Amino acid sequence: MAQTLQLAATFTLLPTNHPNKHSSSPIMCFPKIRAEISLQEHPFPPNAMRRKLDSSWMGGFSLGIDLGLSRTGLAISKGFSVRLLKVLELRGQKLEMSLIEIAQQQEVDEFIVGLPISSDGKETPQSNKVRSVAGRIAIRAAERGWRVYLQDEHGTSTDAMNRMINMGLSKTARKQSHDAYAAMMVLERYFSEHGKGTEMVLPKQLDLQEKLRKGPSSDSDDLDFY
Repeated sequence: MAQTLQLAATFTLLPTNHPNKHSSSPIMCFPKIRAEISLQEHPFPPNAMRRKLDSSWMGGFSLGIDLGLSRTGLAISKGFSVRLLKVLELRGQKLEMSLIEIAQQQEVDEFIVGLPISSDGKETPQSNKVRSVAGRIAIRAAERGWRVYLQDEHGTSTDAMNRMINMGLSKTARKQSHDAYAAMMVLERYFSEHGKGTEMVLPKQLDLQEKLRKGPSSDSDDLDFY
């Protein structure tokens, strides 16, 4: 089981329940973050926020994920560039393990998962499925000190299609690449908003939370996250 932390415009430490009435998972929200908040004040800052608040910070790779019923699109950000990665046709544990393996290969330390939101700003039945998968990924990721965030993906599918059409891609190419382009749109939105409005999926296990606080470890050192 996992909780989520809401990141938005000023900072508070008052936990609240998530407004999604369909979700049975306990959730803690940090609804607002001050622009002047220091990184030390935030428990688990996303890379986009770290980059915004500390212009000299260059680390941290992000994996964008567009979860579908049968296909999952992936995009990656290394530095300031966002690019397509691949489309996976996997489900269940095979998908989750493949995402962890790809993150390891790409030296990723955070996952940005697109969360379906309707045009009226409400969550959909698909949102619950995405939350469930993101929760399972978060547990596997936390073992390695990696973080998982949910990002509103409303409109990114349309944006992805328009991007491909403007690039002159054929119908066949658009069909094959649409999910990866949608993941790229999710990442671009995440960075354009500097991580504001994302929700962190936080495992309940205290030992995993401690690993998240320490952050990813390397073979040569075991430094704390900050």
